Amino acid sequence: MKYYEVDFTITCPADILSDVSDVVAALAGEAGFESFTPSAHGLCGYVQQDAFNAAALDAVLDQLPFDDGVSVTYTVLPADEADWNAPWEQEGFQPIEIGSSLVIHDCRHLPEHELADDTLMIEIDAKLAFGTGNHQTTRLMCNALLDLPLSNLTLLDCGTGTGILSILALMRGASQAVAYDIDEWSAINALHNAVLNHVDDRIKVYQGDATILEDIDQQFDVIVANINRNILLADMPHFVSHLNPQGGKLLLSGFYQADVPLLVDRARQLGLSLRLQQDEDQWSLLLFEPIH
Repeated sequence: MKYYEVDFTITCPADILSDVSDVVAALAGEAGFESFTPSAHGLCGYVQQDAFNAAALDAVLDQLPFDDGVSVTYTVLPADEADWNAPWEQEGFQPIEIGSSLVIHDCRHLPEHELADDTLMIEIDAKLAFGTGNHQTTRLMCNALLDLPLSNLTLLDCGTGTGILSILALMRGASQAVAYDIDEWSAINALHNAVLNHVDDRIKVYQGDATILEDIDQQFDVIVANINRNILLADMPHFVSHLNPQGGKLLLSGFYQADVPLLVDRARQLGLSLRLQQDEDQWSLLLFEPIH
C-alpha cells in the first residue's frame, strides 16, 4: 500500500504541545489516518494515499477544542517507508514498565534495575507498527489484560499493530490468538514479534480489515480493539458476532473520554453492557459483556 506522510506543524504554548498533538492525532484518525510519530514541527501522520481526503482532514481540524493561541497547518508528501522506519531501526525505545508486572522492551534496551521474579518481559521490534506501550491506550489495554483471567481462553486482536496485546494474552495463558491488521507490514511485524516472544505456535495473523471476520467461523472469549472511534463504531457488529455470548469480554480503546457515550450507546444497541471504564489522561478503555 502507498502512504502519504503528513507533517503537522503545531503552533501553541509549549506546556500544552503534548495535549494538542494527542487531539490532532485523534481527529486525524477520524479522517482515515492510521499511525503517528513525533516530528520536529509537532506530529507526522500516515494515511493511505487512496484514503486521503484533504477536505475531510480540514473539517476535523476545524474542531480543535483550543483557544485562539493554537493553530495547525500541514504538508503532504509520499511516505518513504525506509525513512518512516529509521528512528525505530536506529534508536529503538527505552523499556516501558506497566504496573509492577510487565516490562515492554526492544532488543537494544533492557531495564537497568532488578525486577520481581514474576515480571513479564515482552520484546517488541516495532518496525512500522503501532503498539509499544508508549501510548496511553496501549497501556490501558495492557493493564486490562493483566487484570483478566486468561488461562485457556481465546482472543481476537483487531488492528493488532505490533501484536503486543496478543502476545501479552498468550504469555498469560490464553490458548489461541487470532489477529488482523489492515497494514501488510503490521501483520508481518506482529508475527515476527510473536516469534521473538516464543508464542508464534498459538497465533494466526491476517492482513485485512474487520470484513475478514466473515470468513472466520469462530467465537472468542476476549476481543480487543485499540482503534479510532469511527472504526470501532463501524466494526462493532463484527466484534459482537464473534464474541462468546457466555461471558465473552470486549475491550475497546483508542478514543477520548468524550467519545464514551457514543460507544456505550452503540454497544447497548448490539446487546452489550458496560462493565468497566478506565481512563488515563483524556483517553479511555471500555469493557463490555453480553447482556443476559
